[in-house]
Amino acid sequence: MEQVLGMIYGLALGDALGSPVEFWELKGIRERYGPDGIKELPAPALFTDDTQMTLAVAEALIAAGHQDLGAIMAAISQEFVAWLHSPENDRSPGGSCLYGARQLEAGVPWWKSGKPNSKGCGAAMRVAPIGFFYQHDLPKLRQVASASALATHHHPAAQLGAVAAAFLVKLALDGIPPEEMLPALELETHGQVQDFDQALDRLEAALEMTSPEAALDHIGEGWVAEEAVLMALYCFCKSPDDFLTTIRRGANTQGDSDSIACIAGGISGAYLGLGALPPAWIGRLEKSEYLADVAHRLAAVRRRS
Repeated sequence: MEQVLGMIYGLALGDALGSPVEFWELKGIRERYGPDGIKELPAPALFTDDTQMTLAVAEALIAAGHQDLGAIMAAISQEFVAWLHSPENDRSPGGSCLYGARQLEAGVPWWKSGKPNSKGCGAAMRVAPIGFFYQHDLPKLRQVASASALATHHHPAAQLGAVAAAFLVKLALDGIPPEEMLPALELETHGQVQDFDQALDRLEAALEMTSPEAALDHIGEGWVAEEAVLMALYCFCKSPDDFLTTIRRGANTQGDSDSIACIAGGISGAYLGLGALPPAWIGRLEKSEYLADVAHRLAAVRRRS
């Protein structure tokens, strides 16, 4: 339970920390929060559509995770439509996620509902529960992560980005040393999508740079799937034993701060476990008890396999 709680709380904390500075330039973040940027959890500590959709995926897996892909995607589709109409869905949700959910509601099948040519990071930000649920079934992890992306983002890079994000959570849960994660990810993804391969090359170069700011800028801004996932991996690899440093680095970026910190927080929380997260932050987090409930139910259903 320590790891799944760390994963769920970790991604939500990263999301909540990055939320106030999403869309901000790094210069503006530092002008507002000081030279080190945003460091403290905002009050109230609200998460965004990133965590909302992650919880939707988790609830779908709780309902149908041991069934076939059709049943799993029916459950995910139902949860996405419910999210579309939630009164709390007012936190700058991504256009592709809204498009896909509306198409699903209209009866378009999930394999056709995704926005054409969209490779936004919304496909990757929400897949941590897939990495947990199918930790020991890599073919199913690939299948479900890819399909979950296709429902809203119809682009190969979005699908591979979702698989990569779920795969990194699996590696973290497996206790794979951080220095081995990039080689493992390269083996998992190499040669499938050119955009992802090019971003991997940029990550390799970034890891050799002395300035984290320059390194993250070299990878990208995180608006698209491959950039968000690999920026998150950079943040984790630079501080694998320090959860707060990881999510703070993700939040203080030029681009999609909440999504980068969310993905990074999920990886870090899965790797380090609940004990590495600040209890005071967890206590202030929106829907903290519900997040724990989801984590416990997800773990309980996984054990039934």
